[in-house]
Formats: sequence, C-alpha cells, structure tokens
Amino acid sequence: MKHHPEIAKLLERRRFIQLATAGSFVSAFGGLVLISDELTRFASAEDRPDGRPRLPPGQRVIQRLKPMGGDPGDPSAGAFRLKVHGHVAKPFAIDFRELLKMKNVTLALDVHCVTAWTVLGAKLTGVRVRDLLARAAPKKGARYVVFEAAHGYTANLPLREARKENALIAHRLDGRPLPRPHGGPARVVVPDLYFWKSAKWITGIRVLTRDEPGYWETRGYHNHADPWKEQRHS
Repeated sequence: MKHHPEIAKLLERRRFIQLATAGSFVSAFGGLVLISDELTRFASAEDRPDGRPRLPPGQRVIQRLKPMGGDPGDPSAGAFRLKVHGHVAKPFAIDFRELLKMKNVTLALDVHCVTAWTVLGAKLTGVRVRDLLARAAPKKGARYVVFEAAHGYTANLPLREARKENALIAHRLDGRPLPRPHGGPARVVVPDLYFWKSAKWITGIRVLTRDEPGYWETRGYHNHADPWKEQRHS
C-alpha cells in the first residue's frame, strides 16, 4: 500500500509527546492509550488496494499495539508446539525451531480492535497461515478454521480468511521477539478482522467442514468480525 507521506513521517518519529497536542487519551481495558487525531485524519483519507478506506468506520489511531488481556500461556519458545489438524490429509505438529525454519515474512499490518482503536503498519514477522495449511493439505469440504490457544481459547473464521497472504503466525513485533503480553512466543494475526480473531499463545490450527463459534463468538460477539461492516456484536 502506498502511504500518505505524512503517515510515514509520523509513524517513523513515534513522538508521543508531540502527538499528544493533536490527540487525546482514552481508557482501554483499564489502561490509558494515546490517540492521534492527526494519524486518524490521514488514515481516513487513504484507501486500501481493495477500494475500502484504510481506516474502518468508528476507529481511531493509536501509536502502539495493545496487549488486550487474556490468560497468558507459556512464554517459553522451548515449550511451544503448534498442531495443524482436523479435516486434513497430512496433520502435523511443529516446535518453535521448525516454525523459524519455514518461510518467514515481515509485513507492515494495520490492526483493528473491537474497542475502536487501530494501529497502522505494525511490523510483524512470522509464517503465513496458508503455508501451514498447505502443508497439512485440507481435504475436500474443508470450509472453516478454528485457532486453538492457551487455556482453551478459540477463534473461528472461514478458511478463505485464513488463507489470505497477510494472515500470520507471528513471533516478532517491530523486529523483536513477541512479548508475552502480546501472545509470545507466537500468536495469530488476521488483520482484516477484528483483533479478537487473532488468538494469542497459539497452540493449534484445526480445519473443519462446518463452522464452530469460538470463545467470544459464543458470548455475543459477531461470528465474522469485519471491521468495515462494524460487525462487533451478533
């Protein structure tokens, strides 16, 4: 995506104090976050390659990715194990070393939270979910994916969403190992859906023929979670 030059400058500087004069503070899950009205204005004027506005309706831009709670999983890379299973021909499991040996990419991704904040161009490094799925070879009739995570957390989405080129199992944020509050050692990032779909402390990718609502979906949140349609609640 070709960025507005002012967005590139503001993201590069990351000067919170300077931006505070053009922004405001709001509470999000008990913490204060700095909203940049200037970045919000610029992002609202940009379009994505698919023609949709870069900033979904109702969102405002903040400077840093927010952890957004959750029961922490084991942060040790040595304990990491990712299982890809379900309606597939070649189920498998890999450890963290094997994940790093796969083709890794670094993408600048916009992330949109259901609590109305957006981060622009978060630099995330990891393995594309579609590469993991390709290795497992989903069988005929496969239509959905459930991400499985620590303490029984799950998030569901259509297989087509999981296969997008910007959907990752990410293990680095801004060039550094993913911190535990963000789901380290590895988490899902599905930037085209609200952030609760991006399960932290990932343990499994399960392929299904029929949809299976996840943790938040069974508690009143929208099953699809498209930010541009403001699909927050069912």
